Amino acid sequence: MDTEESEADEAQPNSRSKVAALLHEYDLEGLGTELETLWTADDEARRSLRELATYFNEQLLASKLAMNATSVLDGEVSNYYRLLTDEDVSSGKQVAAENALRQSGIDVEQLRDEFVSRQAIHTYLTAERDATYEPSTRSEEERVEHALESIGRLQNRLAMVSDQHLSRLATANPAFDGVQDVTVLVQVQCDHCGTQYSITEFLSNSGCGCTEV
Repeated sequence: MDTEESEADEAQPNSRSKVAALLHEYDLEGLGTELETLWTADDEARRSLRELATYFNEQLLASKLAMNATSVLDGEVSNYYRLLTDEDVSSGKQVAAENALRQSGIDVEQLRDEFVSRQAIHTYLTAERDATYEPSTRSEEERVEHALESIGRLQNRLAMVSDQHLSRLATANPAFDGVQDVTVLVQVQCDHCGTQYSITEFLSNSGCGCTEV
């Protein structure tokens, strides 16, 4: 599916799916494409519907925190989500997490209502994006091309999200202002010789030449 068309599709305000409506409401551009990419990926790169639901909900929570100019540490969003949804979490820890989020300006009850299920993700991917998962029958060249396209989309997504967070943080703290551009680089290091490559160079060259010796 064409990227421009897919991003336009996920932004329709009158969409019949909960996921598409939330993508539009919270301006989560590119996340729909990322969900499709992860669901239709090959082998180890593929993510289950349950994993995608968790990922979507965490991105939703991260977006709300950023909208309220709340900075978080690595892993903190995932921990908040776990505390809100895991049945094994004690009531005391859950209440503490809820209070911390409320202090950040988040309506916890609304947030819980907006969390999506694996079925909601499936409905979005199949009904809204017409996506299907089929085991790969691609040639190695096609698999490399597909991998590069997927990684490229994820790099663009991360750069865009980073820029959005910086812009929102800059409204409360001028120290975050003045960013002209955000670039995401993916490097690969060969285990055998230690040479580093860009992910594009590594995949396009079928790995590191030292392994051919």
